[in-house]
Amino acid sequence: MKISLPVRGSDAISPTAHYTGYVWYRHGLSHPGLVTPQGRALYHALRPLNASSRGIGGPTLEGFLLARHRAIDALLGHAIDSGAVGQVVEIAAGLSPRGWDFARRYGTRIQYVEADLPHMAQRKRERLAAAGLETPRHRVVALDALADGGALSLATLAQSLDPKQGLAIITEGLLNYFDTDTMLGMWQRFATVLKRFPAGAYFSDLHLASDNRGASTRTFGKLLGSFVRGRVYLHFGSVAEAEAALIRSGFATAQLIAPQPQAMSGGAIDRKGAALVRVIKAGT
Repeated sequence: MKISLPVRGSDAISPTAHYTGYVWYRHGLSHPGLVTPQGRALYHALRPLNASSRGIGGPTLEGFLLARHRAIDALLGHAIDSGAVGQVVEIAAGLSPRGWDFARRYGTRIQYVEADLPHMAQRKRERLAAAGLETPRHRVVALDALADGGALSLATLAQSLDPKQGLAIITEGLLNYFDTDTMLGMWQRFATVLKRFPAGAYFSDLHLASDNRGASTRTFGKLLGSFVRGRVYLHFGSVAEAEAALIRSGFATAQLIAPQPQAMSGGAIDRKGAALVRVIKAGT
């Protein structure tokens, strides 16, 4: 059965896709072909918010975006370097540079598949083609992360992958837009698919209630909710609760990692931003 995305789902994620695309580019992680005018405008419009939050000792959007992105990059790179993973599916990839970057870095050692809702997948293909960034080991496909079956499901996409190669699934900036039951359904789909392969790894970011306390953090969370035009869900109160839920969803191992603080423009280190997020490392 296919479960449709909430009306706010595809629309709400779009501004953050533009914004994060520009943040990655500004910090040397992306290609100019993946930058949009909307992303540039949003970045500059939100600079006063980030500056004011930093000024009172609070977190910044850039800080936690960079912390989670670089932590996921490091985990994926280790999995590929170890030989465990030879193919990657990044779900809700948006304007992420990771597919382009890893295909460039690893060449024939990996097959990288970016997946997103049809309209976003088409826009990504167009941008990659216009910038001359297409390679044989990197493709973009349409996918609905909430589909149990059918042409847009992860289960169907998995049939096109090499059953003899380990698989990593990545979601970045996705989980906290959905309620807990919907998110657990995604985890169960991911674990079921990963078990088809010799090695299965899942990497994602996740915000916990225990990491998002305090007046400045709560204010920041409300501003973030306004930015994404909807509620940001905090599914679990602690690391232990989240890890247990991953195991119940079908993963054999689960660990939540605290990412390293990141340097912002001007050299300031955003420790509060990094502390807002954890990175999931789960395996089957």
